[in-house]
Amino acid sequence: MNTYSDYIKEIEERKGLGLHPKPIEGAELLSEIISQIEDLNNPHREDSLKFFIYNTLPGTTSAAGVKAQFLKKIILGESDVEEITPTFAFELLSHMKGGPSIEVLLDLALGDNNTIAKEAAEVLKTQVFLYDADTARLEEAYKSGSAIAKAILESYAQAEFFTKLPEVAEEIKVVTYIAGVGDISTDLLSPGGDAHSRSDRELHGQCIFEHNKAMQQELTALKEEHPDKRVMLIAEKGTMGVGSSRMSGVNNVALWTGIQASPYVPFINIAPIIAGTNGVSPIFLTTVGVTGGIGIDLKNWKSKKDADGNTVVDANGDPILEQVYSVETGTVLTINTKEKKLYKGDEELMDISASLTPQKVEFIKAGGSYAVVFGKKIQTFAAKILGIEAPMVFAPSKEISHDGQGLTAVEKIFNKNAVGTTPGKTLHAGSDVRVEVNIVGSQDTTGLMTSQELEAMAATVISPIVDGAYQSGCHTASVWDKKAQANIPKLMQFMNDFGLITARDPKGNYPAMTDVIHKVLNDITVSDWDIIIGGDSHTRMSKGVAFGADSGTVALALATGEASMPIPESVKVTFKGEMKSYMDFRDVVHATQQQMLKQFGGENVFQGRIIEVHIGTLTADQAFTFTDWTAEMKAKASICISEDETLIESLEIAKSRIQIMIDKGMDNAQKVLQGLIDKANDRITEIKSGAKPALTPDADAKYYAEVVIDLDAIAEPMIADPDVNNEDVSKRYTHDTIRPLSYYGGVKKVDLGFVGSCMVHKGDMKILAQMLKNIESQNGKVEFKAPLVVAPPTYNIVDELKAEGDWEVLQKYSGFEFDDNAPKAAARTSYENMLYLERPGCNLCMGNQEKAEPGDTVMATSTRLFQGRVVKDSDEKKGESLLSSTPVVVLSTILGRTPNLAEYEKAVEGINLTKFKPSHKLLAN
Repeated sequence: MNTYSDYIKEIEERKGLGLHPKPIEGAELLSEIISQIEDLNNPHREDSLKFFIYNTLPGTTSAAGVKAQFLKKIILGESDVEEITPTFAFELLSHMKGGPSIEVLLDLALGDNNTIAKEAAEVLKTQVFLYDADTARLEEAYKSGSAIAKAILESYAQAEFFTKLPEVAEEIKVVTYIAGVGDISTDLLSPGGDAHSRSDRELHGQCIFEHNKAMQQELTALKEEHPDKRVMLIAEKGTMGVGSSRMSGVNNVALWTGIQASPYVPFINIAPIIAGTNGVSPIFLTTVGVTGGIGIDLKNWKSKKDADGNTVVDANGDPILEQVYSVETGTVLTINTKEKKLYKGDEELMDISASLTPQKVEFIKAGGSYAVVFGKKIQTFAAKILGIEAPMVFAPSKEISHDGQGLTAVEKIFNKNAVGTTPGKTLHAGSDVRVEVNIVGSQDTTGLMTSQELEAMAATVISPIVDGAYQSGCHTASVWDKKAQANIPKLMQFMNDFGLITARDPKGNYPAMTDVIHKVLNDITVSDWDIIIGGDSHTRMSKGVAFGADSGTVALALATGEASMPIPESVKVTFKGEMKSYMDFRDVVHATQQQMLKQFGGENVFQGRIIEVHIGTLTADQAFTFTDWTAEMKAKASICISEDETLIESLEIAKSRIQIMIDKGMDNAQKVLQGLIDKANDRITEIKSGAKPALTPDADAKYYAEVVIDLDAIAEPMIADPDVNNEDVSKRYTHDTIRPLSYYGGVKKVDLGFVGSCMVHKGDMKILAQMLKNIESQNGKVEFKAPLVVAPPTYNIVDELKAEGDWEVLQKYSGFEFDDNAPKAAARTSYENMLYLERPGCNLCMGNQEKAEPGDTVMATSTRLFQGRVVKDSDEKKGESLLSSTPVVVLSTILGRTPNLAEYEKAVEGINLTKFKPSHKLLAN
């Protein structure tokens, strides 16, 4: 087989799409290219040289291994390539950043040729992606008296790999581009429907602005008009990057507006500059830091105040905004990194210190956060081997400690898991902390990028300090199409080899499990003191504290077992009153957001902070409904405070589900899953004995704000509405418009219903079954006037429903039931008025495979109401995704419209909805 011919054929196909050759990652193809380079008469030699030099992926790809070895031969004089001198070969090795290139550089540095050894050492001094095998070689050589090894270690100890980098420019000229008015979802920057192409960065880049060619052309024209400036992408009157971390979104912005990371690595750009009137979503901002970019909170609109200083509101009770300064497209601004201010000409617009903290400036200087994280580790290693104290090169971590002040729950967790902090010092919110990570999750539409990041940082095995890690298959569960078949098995093989528990077994010994990743992570989190990092914004566990993260931060957590971030401030949420019998807990979740905004005059006090929710009496499955929604509340994360008995019950449920995974054959050679069961048993013993009760905050902890939710005030079901026709564009597609059911008057047409996603649990499926029986009993039959799509979040829920008889009820009324032996090969484009029992997974909520018909009004239990996510607009009507409880969704599809309160109460009569009574115990120390 001639792999080069196949590659040329692929290149021609890509030309038709306006694309360049795809970067090379395979050893077989690059080996053939090298053979053609060595053959001076080969007609493909010139192109082969270009492919070898400029189009080969670095890191631990098999192609990188072949490239590094060939460069070694050139340096040693074993191969003569006129166009690649030994000096140029060293330069190419320096841009490969780790893995095989480090091995080759160490071979040369510790070899017999002194001249070559010195050159190799100089390159090694610039490298930071070294792992245990690499540092062990250096340590052994140093202890054997190697002067070269000593010189390298001394350089590392002084962190010359960082100090010798160019300083960040004092002034960065930018030109603005308003990408949208209101909150900008990461779907605009990297649409879910294009998830399959994320690992092909150039191809994926074509989807920015949801393939809006006019916007792409405007951006290109702006760059051409201002070649000496950087483009700042802006969310006017909104927050940039809501909805997810989405590394692919940052990659796309960087590809269009950033700086090429290396001339020898194609389509990897860094340093994007983004901004929003209300800043950048916290998890998306972390992703920006990964690439050494800048995220700015512009605050260019503010709430209008009356003469008494009170916020002026409109007829809907929303604050009226007035412009502080203009950032209309084409505005030239200056970021002064020394003064940490934003200027328009000589006019100072605002202080942007929060965007240019010492740590963030280091990320900018190093070209991203990875280099700093690994740099600190290599400096510490070198200083230890040399027996010296590492000099203070990097900005010291900010350590904030308030004597006599208690700790919030998140402060307690961070203090327990912190590494490298001042011994004995108690840290409070605002402190910068490196923490050990217990659980890591990778999902399937970002997993391919995570695997690329792991290859780029030369990691080959999961960190031993991670208790457990899982690779899901839920985001591509709906349709087993050619794209999924090409990508997912490859991903599962890589992650399985790396040490993760994988939803699919590369050997085929257990059936594919497409369970929603958040549900699995919620089960395998077996301590309330755990820190969880997951490649999805809804990584929000009801045990421990979980942070949604980009694919790169997930890779870093997998490789190092660590994450770095400031300890966030917390907002305390407690409850009073009593739920009405016909209400569902989902209504409490929505009412929490509504009441919070009302209490604080429209200010979202949750944004960027921890929501410490004193749920107390709800087990993990039910409590997850609240923590999951906190992503839509724009919170950094959330923590559930539970009573001891409730936490024990949750841990027992988790143990049983982990055991199911073990029984299926999903555990690996390291017995990770069994280790989690053992850890859960230990935690239960601690709680029962009183040695370590369930996590609670201190009674004298300090909060940014405290919110009390009045359950008595929740009189009817609550719906999150995208408000698609609001005259103020900035108020469309937020999750802050929460309306009572009566607002719709029982007449709003509903075209499709969806019960599924991470927001539902087994109880929701049982509610659905009982409602169908109720309606048949009341009406004599069940007739759907709108389609109802049902996707249980996990297989164990399906199994339990089958055992308890509820699945049989759902089958009775369904017109379609998933078949794992014959999964769908294509996404639906239309629906009939019937019940669809879909495969467990994300389904409509993800929007990358299945969607509602354009222009539909969808009533869903899911989390996403962004434009185009679940439903696109049609030429005649805007698509809208209203979010509500399971009973409201089901009844809306039976009626084909929103129900009135009387119809709703009748339909749920006698059904055991998710009940909630606030804890009467003191959930504090």
